[in-house]
Amino acid sequence: MIVAQSNPQSAPSPQGATELALEGVWHVVVLNDPVNLMSYVVMVFKKVLGFDETKARRHMLEVHEQGRSVVWTGLREKAEAYAFTLQQWHLTAVLESDGEAR
Repeated sequence: MIVAQSNPQSAPSPQGATELALEGVWHVVVLNDPVNLMSYVVMVFKKVLGFDETKARRHMLEVHEQGRSVVWTGLREKAEAYAFTLQQWHLTAVLESDGEAR
């Protein structure tokens, strides 16, 4: 039987750039498009993000008037899930790291 001995001098390797990029705060941004009706966007925000009518309308108007709205902020994995779901509802949703947000 061969037993591998651990090297007590070896330290854990530092996190790579990819691992660091996955950490931190991410934003789900909905972009304006010429296809979806405003009432449809409000309905999707209510269903997918759990917004009440007022908050859904506020974000829809921000998308319509400013071309974009940050609709959710948090960890990347959940942000990806929200962006994917919004895309399934045919909204244009993208992720931005906290450093990219405008």
